[in-house]
Amino acid sequence: MKYELQIEGLTCLACAQSVERALASAPGVERAAVSYTTRRASVVAGPDVGPEVLRDAVARAGYQARLLGGESAESILHPVAPPATTSTPSHTRSAAVARSDGRADYDLLIVGTGGAGVAAAIRAAELGATAAIVERADVIGGTCVNVGCIPSKNLIEAAAHYHVARTGFPGIAPCEPQLAWDEVLRQKRELVETLRQQKYADVLEAYEGITLLRGEAELRRPSGESTDDAVVVRVGDREVRARRVVLATGTRPALPPVPGLAEAGALDSTTVMELERLPTSLLVIGAGSIGLELGQALQRFGVRVVVVEAMDRILPAEDPDASATLAQALVAEGMELHTGTRVTRVDRTGTGVRLEIQQGSLVGRLDAEALLVATGRVPNTEALGLEATGVRTDWRGFVEVDAFMRTSDPRVFAAGDVTGGPGYVYVAALQGGVAAQAALAGIVSDEPIPADLATVPRVTFTDPQVAAVGVTEAEARAAGLTPQVTSLPVEYLPRAAVSYRRQGAIKLVAEAGTDRLLGAHVVAPHAGDIISEAVLAVRFGLTTRDVVSTLHPYLTWGEAIKLAAQTFTKDVAKLSCCA
Repeated sequence: MKYELQIEGLTCLACAQSVERALASAPGVERAAVSYTTRRASVVAGPDVGPEVLRDAVARAGYQARLLGGESAESILHPVAPPATTSTPSHTRSAAVARSDGRADYDLLIVGTGGAGVAAAIRAAELGATAAIVERADVIGGTCVNVGCIPSKNLIEAAAHYHVARTGFPGIAPCEPQLAWDEVLRQKRELVETLRQQKYADVLEAYEGITLLRGEAELRRPSGESTDDAVVVRVGDREVRARRVVLATGTRPALPPVPGLAEAGALDSTTVMELERLPTSLLVIGAGSIGLELGQALQRFGVRVVVVEAMDRILPAEDPDASATLAQALVAEGMELHTGTRVTRVDRTGTGVRLEIQQGSLVGRLDAEALLVATGRVPNTEALGLEATGVRTDWRGFVEVDAFMRTSDPRVFAAGDVTGGPGYVYVAALQGGVAAQAALAGIVSDEPIPADLATVPRVTFTDPQVAAVGVTEAEARAAGLTPQVTSLPVEYLPRAAVSYRRQGAIKLVAEAGTDRLLGAHVVAPHAGDIISEAVLAVRFGLTTRDVVSTLHPYLTWGEAIKLAAQTFTKDVAKLSCCA
């Protein structure tokens, strides 16, 4: 029997998980899923399980249950009759469906084992569905663990330690450390392999009902026009049928159409982290987060770095003041920045590579041993056979989706970087779960829940870091709001003083009249950690007064947002150190 219950008293996700465990452990219960968002529980139990068993299980967890829409807990006495096939255990249920009607091998087939794909597979397993996840590469895991977040931040961390040793610290004289680049690469690769195993391979193995398939995936024409028909996907040399599909194939580095660039042997964000030998000099095309992070890391390892950016400032998507503050810090370290500069041609030379550049009416050239191109990414969609099901893409090739990750084909969903949204692994993971829930709605899951991307934080892991959430002053005005803005130099933060890390500023944007925090833009050491408080404040509509009235532990970087908020009404220079 299948019961749909309304759970009363849930106040957090942990509460929902507690009820789910209590129901799942009740005698005779085959499957239980509790949604905190909807406060609903779906329970599949054997025919001998009485409703009092479920009521008692929920009561032991400290909550009450009633039939959705009923007036009291007694409504639980009227179970919802399930389809005939749902009485089998969750890990064999879809196989039974496939054997009985010959239409589907899996409830859900996911293409790609990155952050979005694995999150989709986990959610499908949690809902009791059978899922297959397809990987075409030799290793599983997406950009983040293999060639993105993990290896790049590991190199950035190593470069920071090497930089401190070379430049010294107040009271500690600098030295000439020996750079063991081979060892740096070895440790990076070891870390990647470890996390790939722990966070991807082992995780997939831990969930019953998830099958890993190897091979290139290509969508084939579905068997009919009904949305109940399975989607046929060729995986390697076999065909697999799934009731729904989630595309999570991610992106790869882009190469802009500059004459000579394709033949110049340029590095990208993947290959630059696998250099067996560091070059003496490096040109970087693109002053976004990837170009600046990797550029500064190599600069700190002793490479002379020159950055070329077509826009009029570095980090053009960030607040202008944040861009200017970081530029000042990078130039002080010795990095050369050319903004408002267009690359017109690239050529190989006897000693490396040459860029022909144009800045307004001025033309010139830049030479270096190596070239890194960091000008964006393109989606991995060309081999998916999207035309077979009519899945639409935008002019750049990214899959078009709505807030539920639905594509133009009702059987096909997409999540993560392949959709062209914010290219962060935490966004991809959110979207993967949303896509799985929406894809399985009406099959095994609750109602779909849209992805909430209203307050996406972003971090550039330079030193100092740049982190932001919400709107800039200009964006607030464009939205018809009346902003009030304040900016606090990091040097006023007590933690910055004791750490001798005084570079940066914290800029806050609030709404005049309501005092509601609209945005925060932080350039500081550990800005990525500092921004978390602002993310919560912006998301839940807190005011700067709410932030100021909240106790913050002294001598932490976490005081930054509070101290900046105080400057709306106070002169921080006239406050005591912990006031």
